[in-house]
Amino acid sequence: MGSYSDNTPAIHDLAQKMISNSMIDTSLYSKYNVKRGLRDLDGKGVLTGLTDISTILQNKEVDGKLVPCDGELYYRGYNINDIIGGILEDDRFGFEEVVYLLLFGEMPNAAQLKDFKELLVKYRTLPQNFVRDVILKAPSEDMMNSIARSVLTLFCYDDNPNDTSVDNVLRQCIQLISVFPMLSVYGYHAYNHYLRDKSLYIHRAEPTMSTAEVILSLLRPDRKYTPLEAKVLDMALILHMEHGGGNNSTFTTHVVTSSGTDTYSATAAALASLKGPKHGGANVKVFYMFEDIKKHIKDWKDDEEIADYLEKILEKQTFDRMGLIYGMGHAVYTISDPRQIILKGAVQKLAKAEGYDEDFALYERVERLAPQVIGKKRKIYKGVASNVDFYSGLLYSMLDIPCELYTPMFATARIAGWSAHRLEEIVNGGKIIRPAYMSISTMKDYTPLEKR
Repeated sequence: MGSYSDNTPAIHDLAQKMISNSMIDTSLYSKYNVKRGLRDLDGKGVLTGLTDISTILQNKEVDGKLVPCDGELYYRGYNINDIIGGILEDDRFGFEEVVYLLLFGEMPNAAQLKDFKELLVKYRTLPQNFVRDVILKAPSEDMMNSIARSVLTLFCYDDNPNDTSVDNVLRQCIQLISVFPMLSVYGYHAYNHYLRDKSLYIHRAEPTMSTAEVILSLLRPDRKYTPLEAKVLDMALILHMEHGGGNNSTFTTHVVTSSGTDTYSATAAALASLKGPKHGGANVKVFYMFEDIKKHIKDWKDDEEIADYLEKILEKQTFDRMGLIYGMGHAVYTISDPRQIILKGAVQKLAKAEGYDEDFALYERVERLAPQVIGKKRKIYKGVASNVDFYSGLLYSMLDIPCELYTPMFATARIAGWSAHRLEEIVNGGKIIRPAYMSISTMKDYTPLEKR
């Protein structure tokens, strides 16, 4: 008998039969005006809901017409640039404050923020023996699956797991926001020890630490980090926390929540969505793409050599042969991604401090050249600019965060947004979300088994 995971010739034959009987003529999407991916050709999304949690602006009205503009992002009506600017001016950590804003719709005062931080610290703990019995017992090389398993198992430790009242869901969400750093980092340490034969470190989170400090402290063997490292990670977490109701994982949260399911199942579904390389997994792809570029380009300052290699990536001749320059383009933004602009400045500052100037310069060159190459090789309906994933991989590598944790870092931030949207769906929902699909099947007469 073969391995449990073997794809046998019989499976291959059945897969080919499935493919031949499942192909849909792509011209039918235009014929019936079906919005593939719930988006028009120009990238405009099909309106499927309302939200008061965040606002994304990519167009402005000029002389009665909508024209592309620099992207803008607002959390509960506050421009993300102003939020980050205020935090930087005060030289403090801001993740917890922005979680409060997303969940409750208003900025906390000093007393409210203090109480909320204390609540997060109170919930920053896992059930007794959970690390040993759940995280360490079945380590996985995929951290997103490890986190999802842990989240689903936490259901079993909750005395009221299926209670979808606002009070109970809010409690569950705050608990998950608090423990996601531990689920991520402990999951990595289990993988690193049991599957890679490295030393095992299970540190405790100190109550005085911010979320960013907790992550770095739990991850590093000596628990040490610089204030700049922690502040830059804090900023990255804030920028990844929320991005409207239409992104795949948040829309998944709304859809699954509308069915009336529990918080743990809804969160696991969102994690499954974020794991995909077209969504949260893109930051890992960017990092590996640049590692490939570094291996194949002799002169990192030669624009022509870089552009030629980018063309080969687009032509599926190299790297992963998918024909994509990862980190370029966005489903919504046309001219610029405001998160990327903020993050790029922080990454540049950290690169200078950590001695990564040449790496940063290479990223900047690719960022400048890629839109030109894509414009020559692809028929595009809107502009192409770098997105927030473009520099985040470089940031994490400078922070010595392993690639296995890149997408979990995204999840550790986005759980705040998912929680806000789950609560919004519960407060304002009522109907299960069920879009329509048009059947193109032809009717067939049934044939008895003996006559087939």
